[in-house]
Amino acid sequence: MSAPPRPSPWVPKKPKTEAIEEEEVGTPADENGRAQDDNSKKEQEEALVALIEHRTKEVEHLRNRISYYQSQLEQTEKRLRDSETKLARLRSRDDAVSSNSKDSLVSGTKNLKGERRSASPVNIIEGSSRSQPQSRPQLVIPAVDLKPAQLAKLETSGAKPLINFGDQANAAVPFKANSAGKLKNQRVGRNSEQESVELQEKGTKRKLEHKEHQELIPLIRSSSSPCIIRCHSSAHISSQHKRKLRSIVLCPTNHQLFITSALDGVINMWQIQSRGSGASLLSNTDCLSPKQRRWPEDVAWHPQGSLLFCAYTADAGDSQISLIDLNKTAEKERVTFFENKPHVKGIINNISFAPWDDVCFFTGGSDHAVILWSEQDGGEVSWKPNTLHRHLHTSAVMGVAGLHQKQTVVSAGADKRIIGYDVVAGRPAFKHLIESKCMSVLPNPCDFHLFMVQTATPERQLRLLDSRLRQTEIHAFGWKQESSESQSALINQAWSPDGLYISSGSADPMIHIFDIRYNSNKPSQSIKAHQKRVFKAVWSITLPLLVSISSDLNIGLHKIT
Repeated sequence: MSAPPRPSPWVPKKPKTEAIEEEEVGTPADENGRAQDDNSKKEQEEALVALIEHRTKEVEHLRNRISYYQSQLEQTEKRLRDSETKLARLRSRDDAVSSNSKDSLVSGTKNLKGERRSASPVNIIEGSSRSQPQSRPQLVIPAVDLKPAQLAKLETSGAKPLINFGDQANAAVPFKANSAGKLKNQRVGRNSEQESVELQEKGTKRKLEHKEHQELIPLIRSSSSPCIIRCHSSAHISSQHKRKLRSIVLCPTNHQLFITSALDGVINMWQIQSRGSGASLLSNTDCLSPKQRRWPEDVAWHPQGSLLFCAYTADAGDSQISLIDLNKTAEKERVTFFENKPHVKGIINNISFAPWDDVCFFTGGSDHAVILWSEQDGGEVSWKPNTLHRHLHTSAVMGVAGLHQKQTVVSAGADKRIIGYDVVAGRPAFKHLIESKCMSVLPNPCDFHLFMVQTATPERQLRLLDSRLRQTEIHAFGWKQESSESQSALINQAWSPDGLYISSGSADPMIHIFDIRYNSNKPSQSIKAHQKRVFKAVWSITLPLLVSISSDLNIGLHKIT
């Protein structure tokens, strides 16, 4: 008898948790998808964080601008209240004077009826003096200092406010001087008293601009050690330009203002804030030429401060000079292009105003010509060009400037020639020929015989010359470039207000400072200012500040002592 079959061993079932774990482990494809989702979330998070930071900065910037304009509004309202108070006091005083004069006239008539008086000349004069009312004193209302951003608000209301381009409120009225040096009022509908007050203020302002000559030439190379300028701090702000910067110019009347221009054809106007800690953008103007859409090659500020002049090119029949009226609130109405086209071909490399009583400016171009533009009667764009010379240079005129004491125009060319032209005599006053091509010329602001010429010779880029001497130079100095051996005509220089220092840009990210008293051919010091090449650094007149522009599209504000 066979044995009964054994029962199969009992096998425990796999728990459901393990099955769930296996399902959660999944395939490698699922793992890759989940990793991609995590990366995309991380990228989105980083993008949102960057966007929040950007918008936070925008909010802070707008809040700063709101607080600034709020303070300007409060100050303007305070000045308005003060003016209204003065007007009320003046009117009440006039009413009191007129009532007193009427009482005196009545009492005098009664006395004449009841009493005979002698007809002597003394009595006649005394009686007439008593009967005449007092003359009304003149009331001088200062100009309102409005910014271009505030002017845009007033444009919709039809008001025609006035931008203050002067340091003093009573000298802020923009005006125009003709070629004879006489002042001409441009405002219509003013009474004779206001016109006389304005003309008097303008004439005083023009006299104050005249500088006295200082002998600085004997100080050149007189010291074995330089006087060092200390740069305490530097701030950098975005230039708001889309392409490389081309020029920077300080306002000649309001030393808080400066403009920058770039290859995008836009001119930005800035105001220095907090004694050089920053700068705020006040306005921007599109100045591209009408035909070729060219940017301004060079910009000059009118001596009275409310007008800008831009130089372009003479190719393809395009406009050569434009005028920007900064008092006009609408951007399209600010720019006016001149019809006269005296240059024949090529780029107009330089434009500068003469330091003379007769307001005029010069242009030098690639057609070898130097043109004098003088102001004429008949409108704001009535500037007549006069060719000073076209054949004294054999190559492009790179720089042109007027000397203070004599009506002499100095031009520097790529033909290695430096020519001083006597405008009154109509002939050259001096000629110099050096070993290298010239790229710019810059008169000293204090010594009217001293001027600087930039050349293309490495380590001897800058030359100092005396207009009275026939020798070529009295001093030469320069710098050694690390990044490039070629010398660019876009690198420019500026004199310090005391005429003792020269600041220069460089192909390197440096500002070179030269003390003309230092008997060396090297810079007295160099300041690391930007990340890329520095085009120019200008000196503030009223603040211990250097303002620079660079190809890194930033504006540098450097506090110095």
